[in-house]
Amino acid sequence: MTNTLNERLGHSPTAKLLIISCDDLGSFHAANEGIFAALRTGVATCTSLMVPAPWARHAVLNQRGEDIGVHLTMNSEHDLYRWGPITHAPSLLSGEGGFPRTIDDLWEHADTTEVLRELRAQISRAIEWGIDVTHLAPHLTAITLRPEFFDVYLELAVEFNLPIRLPSTITEAQAGFPFRKLASDEGILFPDHFDHDWREGSRSRVLNALANLQSGVTEIHVQPCIDTPEIRALGEVADGWIDDYRFVVEDSSLRDAIERSGASLIGYRQIRDAMRAG
Repeated sequence: MTNTLNERLGHSPTAKLLIISCDDLGSFHAANEGIFAALRTGVATCTSLMVPAPWARHAVLNQRGEDIGVHLTMNSEHDLYRWGPITHAPSLLSGEGGFPRTIDDLWEHADTTEVLRELRAQISRAIEWGIDVTHLAPHLTAITLRPEFFDVYLELAVEFNLPIRLPSTITEAQAGFPFRKLASDEGILFPDHFDHDWREGSRSRVLNALANLQSGVTEIHVQPCIDTPEIRALGEVADGWIDDYRFVVEDSSLRDAIERSGASLIGYRQIRDAMRAG
């Protein structure tokens, strides 16, 4: 029996496999346009849909069978742009409308029963909308590093038989519980390496990661948005997302860095299929 994820995917243990994932599909029209361009003409290999977000339905109607997971969402972090639960979930609401803006606020009030019901509904709705869901990836890592919420994450991964995103730059000692071992024990697959870094603008982070790429499956996330008045209205935060679009879609430096790294591009669909094949 093979043990490494690489071998499960039909590659040698020393191969460098690379997922370039786009977060926040459905959040804004600019994000939808940027992400689909990144997948179709850029170098991105997958994305994840924020089902409760305002532009989720637009994303669904414009997808063409791309590698799309569910971006499990329980935060609405922007001052000027709000979204909230799709189920009756009072503990997941903030005083300003919609989900809490911060993870600490969410953790202080969220009831695990409501968390499970809400996130199951998000996955189910994506499937009902016709998305061939390939993986689960929490928005802002809200349910990854808190044991009671990680239990929900793992339960849903098992229920829907889907791989998940887990950080590798945070140790299990720092988290306070063996989250990677718990997932492995349930037969859930996840990339070997994922950089837990949510700063806007990915250029330097991505190029540094590619220059130091390790064997195994590495996921690198970006957030490309086209340049529109809508996205600019959110403030300086938009600058990094717009540069992500230029970097992933228009700039040859990323393609060159991938080639120099010796990595082969894959998506989560390959991991899901390997996981379901046993």
